[in-house]
Amino acid sequence: MTKNKSPCNLELPEMKKLPRDSESLANDFERYLTHHLGRFVGCIPFYLYEALSLTIRDRIMTDWLSTWKIYEKKGVKKTYYMSLEFLIGRSLGNHIINLDLDSESKTAMNQFALELEEILTEEHDAGLGNGGLGRLAACFMDSCATLSLPVIGYGIRYEYGMFRQEIENGYQVEEPDHWLRDANPWELERPEFTQVIKFGGHLETVKNHNRRPRIVWIDTSDILAIPYDVPISGYKNNTVNTLRLWSASATSDFNLSEFNAGSYSDSVEAKNDAEHITMVLYPNDASENGKELRLKQQYFLASTSLQDVFRMWAVNEDNDFSKFSKQNVFQLNDTHPSIAVAELMRLLIDEKYMSWDEAWDITSQTMAYTNHTLLPEALEKWPVALFESLLPRLLQIIYEINARFLKQVSGKWPGDTEKQISMSIIEEGDVQYVRMAYLAIVGSFSVNGVAALHSQLLAEGLFKDFYELWPEKFNNKTNGVTPRRWVAHSNPLMTELITEKIGNEWIKELEKIDQLKKYVDDASFADRWISVKTENKKKLADLVKSHCNVDFDIDSLFDVQVKRIHEYKRQLLNVLHVIHLYNRIKANDTENWTNRCVLIGGKAAPGYLLAKSIIKLISNVAEVINNDPQVGNKLKLAFIPNYNVSKMEIICPGTDLSEQISTAGKEASGTGNMKFMMNGAITIGTCDGANIEILNAVGKDNFYLFGLKADEVVARKGKYLPKQLVEGDEGLKQVMHLLKCGHFNSFEHGIFDEIIASLINPHDPWLTLADFREYVDTQEKVSQAYRNRPKWIKMSIMNTACSGFFSTDRTIQEYNKDIWKL
Repeated sequence: MTKNKSPCNLELPEMKKLPRDSESLANDFERYLTHHLGRFVGCIPFYLYEALSLTIRDRIMTDWLSTWKIYEKKGVKKTYYMSLEFLIGRSLGNHIINLDLDSESKTAMNQFALELEEILTEEHDAGLGNGGLGRLAACFMDSCATLSLPVIGYGIRYEYGMFRQEIENGYQVEEPDHWLRDANPWELERPEFTQVIKFGGHLETVKNHNRRPRIVWIDTSDILAIPYDVPISGYKNNTVNTLRLWSASATSDFNLSEFNAGSYSDSVEAKNDAEHITMVLYPNDASENGKELRLKQQYFLASTSLQDVFRMWAVNEDNDFSKFSKQNVFQLNDTHPSIAVAELMRLLIDEKYMSWDEAWDITSQTMAYTNHTLLPEALEKWPVALFESLLPRLLQIIYEINARFLKQVSGKWPGDTEKQISMSIIEEGDVQYVRMAYLAIVGSFSVNGVAALHSQLLAEGLFKDFYELWPEKFNNKTNGVTPRRWVAHSNPLMTELITEKIGNEWIKELEKIDQLKKYVDDASFADRWISVKTENKKKLADLVKSHCNVDFDIDSLFDVQVKRIHEYKRQLLNVLHVIHLYNRIKANDTENWTNRCVLIGGKAAPGYLLAKSIIKLISNVAEVINNDPQVGNKLKLAFIPNYNVSKMEIICPGTDLSEQISTAGKEASGTGNMKFMMNGAITIGTCDGANIEILNAVGKDNFYLFGLKADEVVARKGKYLPKQLVEGDEGLKQVMHLLKCGHFNSFEHGIFDEIIASLINPHDPWLTLADFREYVDTQEKVSQAYRNRPKWIKMSIMNTACSGFFSTDRTIQEYNKDIWKL
């Protein structure tokens, strides 16, 4: 199926760009709406979005093709960013900002009595990611395009996103997220670049043309991988990079003979099995079937992407692999694509007939691995038996990689068998496992963490032995977020205000936003800052009202924690504080009170029962508080369902207080903390992940720090006595009493017993109660500061003014300088 010649390699005539004035946009919009879609103004709004998307896409296309021409020239070094997630959200508004067509688009739509903002909301969020990992990948792609770096993203075109979260009676209910139901105007199918992927089968040894033995992988179940390209526009620079997403398909539509014989279900079985691979983002891997599908997805991504790179290399570089390692870098976004190490070896040895040493030189000089977690259970490992049945040739190669690696370990630590066992890519035991993170480390020339503390803890803890063996491999690249999406697009009022004062260069060079510091003590600027924040809070209050039916008073402190629901992120600590405030109100302890609206959002993994119970607890506490007339506007709590990128674009600008309260040493970096900071929210957080770098940037007077530090968390192991903490703290004691007596679950006996048990468990790794008192006291300082409006606004402006370091442009420049060298 792979083609030998690429139409992209042909010399293209100079392309004339389409006009970008409002009249031309209006004419093309009307043409697409009537002649292409067969609709008219006044139709279902989604078709208005589709017509405008096609109009804007036309303006992207010439730059897209021109960018491809540049990247396909002989000798151009490229990076391939491989990730199982790309949480890109909505695309239309982002492209309009990047193409500098905001004013023209609004004017064009006004000709039809349409509002651009309303059309933008019709776009479905792309279901290509789950949370921070996927959103980081999307921000990276934006920065690579804005910096005009030749970087191609590789991912999977999931038919369904992770799931659409609904809340019924306080419980999370997972519904299918069929985001492609109405098609996607931003993708272009590229069937001419289809690849073939192998699973199953068995191995045989044959003689090659040089009479040397070689392994062949035969009798496999083959699947087609069809690429779909998505444009990633740079900011006002005529560069459009590519995100290539793979969709699985059967090698034939169905078995006609079985169909004619009456075996209708059997006739389409192969097609269905093939398409399952890219059907759903992150299948639940609690079952063996789920594990198999997850491993298939990871191999599918790695093999298709590498084969595609080989296809382009053959066309552009005449198949001369002597220069391959000098002109290609594969960046593995977390452990998911690490099987690419073994797959690249397979392709070089089995299909390019290289020796092991030649293939390993290329592989170990082109692979780079980014680790995103400090939780050992999140480092993927797969049963050897599963590997053997699905990918026998890959397992054989991994065994050989491991054997050669363990020789190096033995050379470094002679006779230390314990070291060899602990570092082996194959984990021994009753069930053998392949440790995918170890494979990535062994096969890569660069291993990086994503915040200073995270990288330090990798070197000193999780990967300590590997760091001692190869200290030169390890480095840090603190994450960032793109200011185009997270300020210019999502916060236009603040963008206008900042640009009026310091110009618009900060949107592309965020370090220049520090010029805002000149206006920190400017009273008139502060008044306008308050006006912008108030308008943004109104939008957030409307969002909460429409999705939660809870009224947020915009004069209250908007206290927000939105992220994946997990014990280490400690939404539980947040809820305990809310219960504490509720208890104070009921006890009439409200002198110098600050009204507070608490918003929590995020999805729990389908198989993570305790996380689901936490959502139920939040919902039940909210039900009690929000319906108590004594509480009134003093305190509100809401859980916003189906938290996603488009909701965050409203939440972020309207937030006053950003909750970043993970157990120290557990959060790799975090990126929500950076988005909130850029939009003027003040952080309350632990000494964890990138919180530390945010604290260093804004100073301790503009950040609310509390809690144990990472080394203190480690020191508490075996010495943690939560029951004593409860008995010694009257406020905490009352909070736990309200939980235990069923105050928040009067007619649902025992549903929170597991949560209560986890909190008072002396082996609780998240030490939630250990940080309770300092968290509550620090929150009281927050309340006092919020009542001092001039002080709070000064802190807000300072947070935005100090956010320059946290742009992904800076992160990507560091990747390029130290790793990619494009």
